[in-house]
Amino acid sequence: MEITYYYNIISAVCAFIAGACAGSFINATAMRTVAEKKWWGAERSVCDSCGHVLESADLFPIASYIALGGKCRYCGSKIKPRHFAAEMISGAVTAALFLRWGIGAAFGVSLLVFWFALFNSLTDFESGYIYDVWAISPGAVGLLIRLFGGWHAVLDGILGGTLGFGFIALIILLSRGGMGWGDALLMLGIGACVGLKYCAFGLYIGFMVGGVVVVPLTIIKKLKRKDAVPLGPFLAVGSVAALFVGNSLIRYFGDLIGYNPGWPWW
Repeated sequence: MEITYYYNIISAVCAFIAGACAGSFINATAMRTVAEKKWWGAERSVCDSCGHVLESADLFPIASYIALGGKCRYCGSKIKPRHFAAEMISGAVTAALFLRWGIGAAFGVSLLVFWFALFNSLTDFESGYIYDVWAISPGAVGLLIRLFGGWHAVLDGILGGTLGFGFIALIILLSRGGMGWGDALLMLGIGACVGLKYCAFGLYIGFMVGGVVVVPLTIIKKLKRKDAVPLGPFLAVGSVAALFVGNSLIRYFGDLIGYNPGWPWW
């Protein structure tokens, strides 16, 4: 028992570090994509304010931000908090997903969903745009992974993608373009990864979280009815939340929707 406890602690710390590194890369990739810059090859990271090329000591996830007091060592300008936030969120959620699922297919699919959801949320926050290729990609990869679960798992992924895309597409058509097609493609990709039931829970939680945030802001007039509100981050939050509570919800609604969570959520 004691050995298992320490193993979980050490593994969770390692998962946090790996997740923070992934978050740093995802954030840089998202920002360069928005700025229409290359994120591969010899492209170097630079300060957002002065453009100075950053050295290795400036690029340690979380640690460099704290050591530098949140400021660029070359010009003294404040480093945008989004860098630190992306690294912390990615590290924390990656560790939590490991503790939730352990090593296995469920953990791999969860990481795929979370990391792509984080990327699309960052681009949506930054530019109000979700890039089609980045939205669909996790779905294509997810369906390939589902081949290991058999044809039932693949069918579940297809149904999940259909639900995710179809539900948002219906809202877009009814609202006459009040929402972007990027949101529909985002849920197509996520739904193909997580399957039908988890996609349904993700949609429900995402819209609930959106309502909890947007309605009060509208009441206090921080938002106007015609203001554009990025939906992608709320859908991402809902989908990631479903990775943690999906099986509990399936047990709760089991008599109505059936108790089988589907592969790989055993």
